[in-house]
Amino acid sequence: MEIRRVTRAEDVQAAGHLFDSPPLPEATARFLADDRHHLLVAYVDDAPAAMVTGVETTHPDRGTRMLIHELGVDARFSGRGIGPALTTALADLARDLGCYGMWVLADVDNPAARSVYRCAGAVARQGPQEVLVWSFEDTAPF
Repeated sequence: MEIRRVTRAEDVQAAGHLFDSPPLPEATARFLADDRHHLLVAYVDDAPAAMVTGVETTHPDRGTRMLIHELGVDARFSGRGIGPALTTALADLARDLGCYGMWVLADVDNPAARSVYRCAGAVARQGPQEVLVWSFEDTAPF
């Protein structure tokens, strides 16, 4: 397995099966143009096997931390430690960039995702919080 940082639209398209939906060309271009957005892809025999996206978020009184936006693993490669390896690689990148931490939201009914993040060193913090979302389009993916 080899982990590479992806910076070209054609590489995003080649890994398109790893996303929840096919990558949109305009959104891909905007993502890649922002140096605070990060896409790491794990390759097995030069084939995209998994990906993780991270976004640096900065707040005036806290500094910058990395948000894991999405992790996707091709089912053929599940259970091989690729998800934790990608997550760890993103954490290493976040440290190198000066982030003070990294975070992710994981659905409580998704034990596989929660296990991946714990294997990569995350600690779960549960509390009285809920996720509230705004959908600005009928086609929004959430």
